[in-house]
Amino acid sequence: MIDREKLKAYCEGFGVLLSPEQLDQFDGYCRLLLEWNKKMNLTAIREPEEVLIKHFVDSLALLGFAELPQGAKLIDVGTGAGFPGLPLKIARPDLRLALLDSLKKRLTFLQAVCGTLGLDADIIHSRAEDGGKLSGLRQNFDAAVSRAVAPLNLLAEYCLPFVRVGGIFLAAKGPQVKEELSQAEKAFQLLGGRAEKTTEYFLPDGSGRTLVTVKKERATPALYPRHGSKIAKKPL
Repeated sequence: MIDREKLKAYCEGFGVLLSPEQLDQFDGYCRLLLEWNKKMNLTAIREPEEVLIKHFVDSLALLGFAELPQGAKLIDVGTGAGFPGLPLKIARPDLRLALLDSLKKRLTFLQAVCGTLGLDADIIHSRAEDGGKLSGLRQNFDAAVSRAVAPLNLLAEYCLPFVRVGGIFLAAKGPQVKEELSQAEKAFQLLGGRAEKTTEYFLPDGSGRTLVTVKKERATPALYPRHGSKIAKKPL
């Protein structure tokens, strides 16, 4: 299904080494994704080569630039079909992964992937703004990651409440984030975070990417996250 040698070589370019067993898991993941995609809309990407680059390599590239300690607790907020969380878990089995999404059908797919590939992950059915207020999830993770398309100031309110003080929020964005960053500075500050670094890089197909790393320096005030409609209508 996928070209294992290509995936291995592309990931090595980001300093990520994959074993034959891990390459098998990615092949199985791709098969399940494209099979289930015929029944439900999981991704607009329908060719194995595109899945390899735009889902797998795009997710795994984060490991080349983010510092995730051994055994780190990681939550993927708005995970969709499992990106970037599940590829990170395959490459780093030590990570304690939680996958959060508001759509039950996506979670059914993720449960099937985890069961078939032998992956251990907590699968959480919740809106981000609700999950961020739950005592078992709030400020309970070493890192929150999101590959969502929402602007950074909105993403920060959805994701930073999950991160413990001293942890990080990783926002995987496209190449044009400078304006978003300046608009999000106030949001970071209100939520207890600070933009630590931005890393620009390219995928094998030439697509530009930027990883924004936000350090959690103080506890998020109890007011946040607000209701989803308020986040959308009155961004921080």
